[in-house]
Amino acid sequence: MKLRTVGASLILLAVCLASSACTDQLSLEEAATPLALGMDLDENEKFHFYSSIPVFSKNIKKKGQEIAGEADTLRQSRSIQDAQTGGSNQGRNYQVVLLGRHFLKYEDWFPMLDVLFRDARNTVTDRVIAVDGPVKDLIYLNPPDQPLLPILLRNMIDTKTKRSETYATTVQEFHRQFYDKGLTPYIAEVKLVNKKVVLKGSALLNSRGKYVLSLGAQETVLLNILQKQADAGYSLSYRIPGKSVSGPFATDTVSFTGGKVKLKIKTAYKNDRFIFNILVKTTVGLSEHLFPIDISSESTWLEKELNNLMQKQYEALIKKLQKNNLDPIGLGVYARAYHYKQFMKVEDHWGEALADADINIKVDLTIRAMGPIK
Repeated sequence: MKLRTVGASLILLAVCLASSACTDQLSLEEAATPLALGMDLDENEKFHFYSSIPVFSKNIKKKGQEIAGEADTLRQSRSIQDAQTGGSNQGRNYQVVLLGRHFLKYEDWFPMLDVLFRDARNTVTDRVIAVDGPVKDLIYLNPPDQPLLPILLRNMIDTKTKRSETYATTVQEFHRQFYDKGLTPYIAEVKLVNKKVVLKGSALLNSRGKYVLSLGAQETVLLNILQKQADAGYSLSYRIPGKSVSGPFATDTVSFTGGKVKLKIKTAYKNDRFIFNILVKTTVGLSEHLFPIDISSESTWLEKELNNLMQKQYEALIKKLQKNNLDPIGLGVYARAYHYKQFMKVEDHWGEALADADINIKVDLTIRAMGPIK
């Protein structure tokens, strides 16, 4: 009798689980799956959403369908998107989230992303990307000689992130950056140039999400090093003062590939100011030098020149960050860890406190390889 009861209970449980799992099912034929989500404002400051949906059909030449409209919220936009597609819109497979420059001119817009986090079925690995220009121009680009836009952007961001030239900031990571008072957010940035998508580097936002400034690829590499996110293999180039230039060619340039980086950040608090002493220690191998050099006698001189040039660029970068009250490095995290009481007094205006801080940086660069040719 007991075995019958147990058996019946197990069968009933299996039926209940199977039926509950089927309540939210949606067949592929009835679904519209956008891979890109865009947000921007028009000239009247009205919120606009954009999405790009792949089209799987031999009879249709276009690779994707673009959806756009005006709404108050992203969740409200779902019915508008459904009205423009042949299936039920499912925003669970976004590859990228695009934020227009006009949109990023404002602060406190982050709650507009609430539905991405509140609906547990949504993915949080979408790459967050700033667009230098209107999102509309990018969404409707649809070039015939390139992959589908969301796939192109995702691959572009991920591959360049491996070289430390941009950031593959996910929605989940962006959420952490936005609510951590010890740093300010940073994301990848792209631009449309002659109908081609070009990666600019990175966009830096203030603590309330407003766009402040952009960094090129080389400055982004330097920032990645300070964030302990740069892997071996990053590349930097410098023009050596005093070396001759041949016509229009930059024959005074040296490029090198970086090896493993050792970063030390020491903190102090004195006279109501935070003090940060940063040491960047790295080994490099020359990958290019466009002027003749005697390796046996001039390698020490070249090493010193590269140290000075890299340090000057770091000092200029830090001044730029302090001037704009930005902390993408996360120095506030160090301040909070080692000087908690002092940090808590300024956490709500950490950018201003950092602007008044004393930040010293020293570069210790060693050339380990000159290449196999003279």
